[in-house]
Amino acid sequence: LRNPGTSGTAEPRDPGTCLIAMTLLRDQVKAFLAFLRYNRNVSPHTLRAYDSDLSQCLASLAARDRCAPAAVAIARFDEQGVRDFLAEQHDRGNSRASAGRRLAALRTFARYLIREDLLADDPTALVGAPRKEQTLPAHLETGEMDRLLAAPDGATATGRRDRAVLELFYASGLRLSELVDLDLEDLNLS
Repeated sequence: LRNPGTSGTAEPRDPGTCLIAMTLLRDQVKAFLAFLRYNRNVSPHTLRAYDSDLSQCLASLAARDRCAPAAVAIARFDEQGVRDFLAEQHDRGNSRASAGRRLAALRTFARYLIREDLLADDPTALVGAPRKEQTLPAHLETGEMDRLLAAPDGATATGRRDRAVLELFYASGLRLSELVDLDLEDLNLS
């Protein structure tokens, strides 16, 4: 290891710094996914999402450096790389929610690398999360709701029950799972 400004004498360096510089990002992604699987016991769906997000980021970093994803050094996982990756996702038409999820995965991965002493600073710390789109939930118009409530046959016990369920669902704002879990003992008839 030579210092470029000297007459060829070797300058001592911290061996740990050299090892970290040579650490490949792909190996750390695999170690991180194993950590999530065995130590955090995340669901297979969550594990697949992290794997997909981190693999896409790795491919983006590799394209930036014009190398194979397997050759990207951990030092290349930097703020500009994160920003470029998210910009690519935006250019491909990915939603803000998807970008936010990917950024959350990158932040979790960065914290893992810092905890493992493989990164000194968090490359995601100064990257702002995209603001979520403000949309109103879909709802039924008044006439549609009236037709729905009138659909059950009021002449039968089942029809009266169905109408009561629909009215409770409509008026209370209960989630479907909460409505299904209701028992007769949960009713306060007074």
